[in-house]
Formats: sequence, C-alpha cells, structure tokens
Amino acid sequence: MRCVVRQYLDDMGHTPPDNLHGLIMGEAERALVETVLEHTGGNQSKASDILGITRTTLRNRIRRYGLE
Repeated sequence: MRCVVRQYLDDMGHTPPDNLHGLIMGEAERALVETVLEHTGGNQSKASDILGITRTTLRNRIRRYGLE
C-alpha cells in the first residue's frame, strides 16, 4: 500500500492532492467490505460481526460502494 501511495504522489508532481485520506480510506474500506462479504457468502450478519460494525452501517457501505 505504501508503494501505491508514493506512486500516486509522484504522479501528481507539483499538484497538491485533494482529499488523499478520503480517497485511500474509501478504496481500502471498499475492498475490505467486498472481501468479507465474499468470505461470508453474502451473509450480512456474519460480515458485520467480522467487521465490527452494525448491519445498518454495513448496508450503507454496500450501497455507497455499489456492492449490491
């Protein structure tokens, strides 16, 4: 992950990145939610337990990232 961030910053050159934290965290969270859902066979109750979030929050993330 560190190499990806460094490459992104290098590619930006002298242009300051906007909302880099939000961009990286969103991509990481999307991958995490997607992977856990695959692991649980789409079982949202199990996935929310593994992730340590409520099912409501998980459903919000599923909608946010288009994982329906």
